[in-house]
Amino acid sequence: MSIDIKYKPELPKTAQPIIIIGAGGIVADAHLPAYKIAGFKIHGIVNRTKERAQKLADQFGIANVYNSVAEAVAHAPENTVYDLTIIPEQYIETLKQLPIGSAVLIQKPMGDNFEQAKEILALCKERNFKAAINFQLRFAPFVSAAKYLIDAGLIGELYDMEVRVTIKTPWEIFPHVIVHPRLEIQYHSIHYVDLIRSFLGIQHPFWLKH
Repeated sequence: MSIDIKYKPELPKTAQPIIIIGAGGIVADAHLPAYKIAGFKIHGIVNRTKERAQKLADQFGIANVYNSVAEAVAHAPENTVYDLTIIPEQYIETLKQLPIGSAVLIQKPMGDNFEQAKEILALCKERNFKAAINFQLRFAPFVSAAKYLIDAGLIGELYDMEVRVTIKTPWEIFPHVIVHPRLEIQYHSIHYVDLIRSFLGIQHPFWLKH
């Protein structure tokens, strides 16, 4: 007997090949395992240090390892999704090399400061990208289930929300990130801020009524 899980996310109806730009720990520990589970096709990977990209390609069966972003773009299939897993200071230079109208997933945060974020946004609009920032917590299964229960009116109206997190992040294993002056909010707690906004944002019926 099959069960209709209404809060389960819908997978793409067409094949969307992925090119990953960057080969850091988040790619090895999160992106590639998740793509494998979802059955998504990884067309290629590129990294400034090609040896790191080759190591992940060997581990996850990625056929194409490129020497540069320009080379990856030149060999990209139609409807490629570009997954940027680099640091914000590299976003502008990289985004300028992607084809106009591309689908782009950008690793959070959207810039190291507000001015940089506005520059990234303007470039995405200028090049007509279908772009998203990688705030994935709002799509976690338990969050989707909670939103379904609330939206269906099964547990009453949402009027308050608290998120409590107790964690020790081993920032020392991320040498390029730990030096950030706004480390905690930009690279960790921003997920919980986005989670709360996804429940209590201006589009939520509670705010529209009050």
